[in-house]
Amino acid sequence: MLEGRRGSLVMLLVLLVSMGAPLGLVETVAAEPSSSEEALEAEGLALVALRNDTLDLNQDGDADAIRVVVIMNTTNEFSNIELRLYGVHKDREVHDSRTMSFSGQSNASIIYDAWAQGEHVLRLEIVNQNGETITTIQLPTYVLRPALKTPQITLDLEAPSWIETGDACTIDRLFADETGPRYAAEGVRTFSGAPFTVLDNQTSLNCSHWPAGEYMLKEAYRNDLGQTTESWLNITIHNRPAPAFSLSVRGDGNTTDTPCMITMVPNMAGVDFTTFDKIWSVQGQQLPGTESNTYDCSVLPAGVHLIGLEVINNEQIRTVHGLNLVRQPSEDLTKEEAEALPSRSFGEDTETESVGWYSIGALGLIVAVIVFFMLVRVKDEEEGSGLRSLGPTPTILPDGSPDPEGMPTTTDDSGTLWRQQPDGSMDWWDQDLRIWHKW
Repeated sequence: MLEGRRGSLVMLLVLLVSMGAPLGLVETVAAEPSSSEEALEAEGLALVALRNDTLDLNQDGDADAIRVVVIMNTTNEFSNIELRLYGVHKDREVHDSRTMSFSGQSNASIIYDAWAQGEHVLRLEIVNQNGETITTIQLPTYVLRPALKTPQITLDLEAPSWIETGDACTIDRLFADETGPRYAAEGVRTFSGAPFTVLDNQTSLNCSHWPAGEYMLKEAYRNDLGQTTESWLNITIHNRPAPAFSLSVRGDGNTTDTPCMITMVPNMAGVDFTTFDKIWSVQGQQLPGTESNTYDCSVLPAGVHLIGLEVINNEQIRTVHGLNLVRQPSEDLTKEEAEALPSRSFGEDTETESVGWYSIGALGLIVAVIVFFMLVRVKDEEEGSGLRSLGPTPTILPDGSPDPEGMPTTTDDSGTLWRQQPDGSMDWWDQDLRIWHKW
């Protein structure tokens, strides 16, 4: 028996000389006669050698991992065992495992990565294929500094310094944790402050469609090893103002045979109006096309014309301006053109006709009768008619709030309720009319 132990010790020394001692301190434990040895022999196993190497994985000069090398021998035709390496730091325990399936002699190695700075107490368990612990070997205690990345969270904002509704706005969620996943101790991430639900798999948040307001965003994380981290981000989104512009007119009051042009002049510095919709109208009738900044009013006949321009920005905020344009008839008119023109006064040369007092009295009587019947009819209609219908009654939830139909909602600083459509667009709730409006 003693000769066998000496042979094992000689083999171990040869192995150490041949393998060397990489990356730091090497501690070697040879099998000694004990209950552990007897337990292994009962399974047909023998521990030939056990080697512990300290490693410096990040090359910073401090030990941050332990590599345990085990050489086993079996007298069985084939053996299946599991090696479990446990590490304890401040009453928290983690472990890693390797499976050995071999005949004759074989070896295996397990690396323990330090997950916190300080003392780590190691032990090795050898488990049979039935999950029963054959023996436990207590290993030395090491002072280690972690090389694994501890949890880190960063909220990175990509947006203008002054953010308005509709501006390009992105929040990147940068997250890293090598320690928790290494030992199956991943934790939970929590996000608060956003107007809508944020999922863990959303690495980037699009805040371009968020309502105006002040947001205090916070993301926190804690893994099962007790490591925590958090990140804060405060942003303010301002309401985008309505398009501001004026109308420049050339040809107002001129005759119809002279040029006439109305031009939109933007009055907002740094705002690009080229992508805005421009809707021109004459006498309330919309003209085709929504891109032109000018309107050629030379085509208008003589008379007074109401010209309107509605400008709608990318957030569907609109501004309407209008003006009265006067076009005088030209001197060279044909008889047909003159008859088509509206009547006008020629001063003292204007021809008039006297209708007489009897005609005026008869006309007044007719007007009085017509007004009387109209008043009677209006009164009857008021008595018989009720309130106008505002459409179908919306569904109201038990708490008195409107049904958002499954869409996420938020309330802004002014108390207005918003809901987000699947395509990212927004609706707001009209408390007076009790309907949803597109925004």
